[in-house]
Amino acid sequence: MTLLTTIFAAVVCTILWYCSASGREMKIGILCWMYWGASLMWLVDAVFEYVSLRAAYFTPAPADLLNDFYLGLSVVALGLIIWLVIVLIKDPKGVVREALFRKKK
Repeated sequence: MTLLTTIFAAVVCTILWYCSASGREMKIGILCWMYWGASLMWLVDAVFEYVSLRAAYFTPAPADLLNDFYLGLSVVALGLIIWLVIVLIKDPKGVVREALFRKKK
């Protein structure tokens, strides 16, 4: 489930990045790289787990599926938090800079 969750997030981010110019301006490409990297990591993990478990790999317990799904969601959330910090620091539209240096009347 971690692999499916991160691949779904990576595909959605890639589509957003590819289809919108504002997505490129908002650094969604960084988010795509993070999610595709996490997907690659989970793919390698799945391959090694399959090698060790063989046929038992395809019959996980429901509790394991739920735990893996929560882990995948937490990876997606952590990626969003890191991306948000990067966007706030880079400030591509100048919103943070404008709020900090706004003169009061």
